[in-house]
Amino acid sequence: MVKSSDVILILVAIIFPPAAGAIVTGCSCDLLINILLTILGYIPGLLHAFWLIYNKMQAEERYGNGGFVYIGNGTYQPLYHSETPGQAPNYGATSQ
Repeated sequence: MVKSSDVILILVAIIFPPAAGAIVTGCSCDLLINILLTILGYIPGLLHAFWLIYNKMQAEERYGNGGFVYIGNGTYQPLYHSETPGQAPNYGATSQ
């Protein structure tokens, strides 16, 4: 499911791909790769930005909104290692 924030991110990628790469990955190696691809040509940088956005959308579907952390190379890892995706662990309290 495409959210409005993803649509805005895609529009930012169309205007300037490294900005979208910076929003998705922060200051990382993928941002440098995106900048270099954009310098080499607009289309390679745009495709790389779309790939980063797609991976972020997949992580949101898999782990829930905010339930993941970017670990590099377009991959994500769950923020909490609980049995239910996107849910923080219970500290001291148990629900039955």
